[in-house]
Amino acid sequence: MNSQFLLSCKKQLGETKPCEHGEEELLQRLFSIYRLNGYVHSSLCRSAAGLPNFNVLLPMCGVFGVFNSKTPAEDTFYGLYSLQHRGQEAAGIVVADYNKVKKKTLFKQHKGMGLVSEVFRDETMFDNLGGYAAIGHNRYSTTGSSKSISNIQPFSLTYRSGSLAIAHNGNLTNSRALRRELTELGVIFQASSDTEIIPHLAARSREKEPLHQIYEALLQVQGAYSIVILANNQLIAARDPYGFRPLALGKKVDPLTGELAYIVASETCAFDIIQAEYIRDIEPGEILLIDHLAVTNEKPTSLFLPPSKRKARCIFEYVYFARPDSYIFKYSVDKVRRNLGKNLARESNIVHQPGEKELTVVSVPDSSNTAALGFVRESLKMERPARFEHGLIRNHYVGRTFIQPGIHSRDIKVRSKYNIVRGVLQGRPIILIDDSIVRGTTAKMLIKLIREADPTSINLHISSPPITNPCFYGMDFPTKRQLLTHMFDNLDNDMEEIEKIREYIGVDSLKYLSMQGLMNSVPAFEHEEGSYCTACFSGDYPIQVSDVTTDKEEYD
Repeated sequence: MNSQFLLSCKKQLGETKPCEHGEEELLQRLFSIYRLNGYVHSSLCRSAAGLPNFNVLLPMCGVFGVFNSKTPAEDTFYGLYSLQHRGQEAAGIVVADYNKVKKKTLFKQHKGMGLVSEVFRDETMFDNLGGYAAIGHNRYSTTGSSKSISNIQPFSLTYRSGSLAIAHNGNLTNSRALRRELTELGVIFQASSDTEIIPHLAARSREKEPLHQIYEALLQVQGAYSIVILANNQLIAARDPYGFRPLALGKKVDPLTGELAYIVASETCAFDIIQAEYIRDIEPGEILLIDHLAVTNEKPTSLFLPPSKRKARCIFEYVYFARPDSYIFKYSVDKVRRNLGKNLARESNIVHQPGEKELTVVSVPDSSNTAALGFVRESLKMERPARFEHGLIRNHYVGRTFIQPGIHSRDIKVRSKYNIVRGVLQGRPIILIDDSIVRGTTAKMLIKLIREADPTSINLHISSPPITNPCFYGMDFPTKRQLLTHMFDNLDNDMEEIEKIREYIGVDSLKYLSMQGLMNSVPAFEHEEGSYCTACFSGDYPIQVSDVTTDKEEYD
């Protein structure tokens, strides 16, 4: 890494002295700060340890774009670093740089498998990624094999209008039909991801300007997409008309020159790390153009796709995916998760018994921490004695090279990630807060582990309703047959089903947040027929999914 990049690293840590072990120490320490503050979800640690995700909803992807920056690659690195929780399989950056000899903008790129800090470990690559604009992508595959290097984004290509690069968060629901159609027309696909369809459609457009080519391409696709595109000397950001996935616009002013840079990112936490200012969300159906004229006038240009009366913001972004320090869909994730905890407390049937110790509320770290705080606060307001305790400790330092020597049991995999604080749990009634149950495998093993501390009772509270359906809009989600609720969906009513789940997991009581409690926790948007996608809970799919598959390796 160049000296400016290392200096920026030190600034994040508040240090000026040289580090004994160089840039690797800086990156590891910076990442540890995010982990310790609960900003990296358990899925990241599972992935980093090479462990299966038995009971977790895996994030989709994170996208980042910057225009008119003197250090676009470094800015994008930091942005992707902050968005690491959204994808850990691979990362990539494409930079736009003006070539004075050829008198046009050319693209440079670096991509690779692994975490951001691994892909961009070599300091020299930043010296070769100079330019004025860049886009980046963190990948967790929802379509296309996770092991295929060809699926690493951003994708870049050269076509009749110049150069194009794209990074995409979401899933296209009509990708099968479009891929068949394009293949029959002779289009050659280099990857199996649905993202590649968009630049192919744009390349076939008869429009002359890239912005209008992208517009024409997006008129043909359906589903969820938040995308950033480099098109020659322009940065284009777009969001589907339903608004499934978040996408925000920010800006940063160079303190030395006063020059303005625009930034686009999946979450606002990516703005904070580079000291950028949040401006607004990219609106559902908006295609935003940022070029040098937009920088001069301080006014990007927008086109809008035909609107959808119904909006379908992914409600699970608030429940689990997004970092608590982010603003998504214009509202604070932290505040929404506290609301989830508060409403869960209002619906809880657990009461303090006279003579018993106060209820001990424990979260499954880290994504449930904020909901647990909200639960305790509301419990105290309702005069139910309760306190938040760290009864579970997660190992934040299990690296990607972690090896289980000859041990393949799922029990040891849970123990490698979590440990109990016996003094907190022993002899107390425990309310355990988690954000969701998918397959139930990890939850069952976690309860077994907590039982070893001999609490008087374990009452599992989930800050979302039961997950009953797969997602087709950008979440790597098991099929319906793999969901825990499917094991018991032949029962007569929901109460019987929850009772069977309780017995399976092995807790004394099980409480899910109701659908109404969930909707009461999230922000309301006026003048919309619907504001959120709740398909994983309700089966109400905003866009037709008859020709969609959960087999992400269909074309590999």
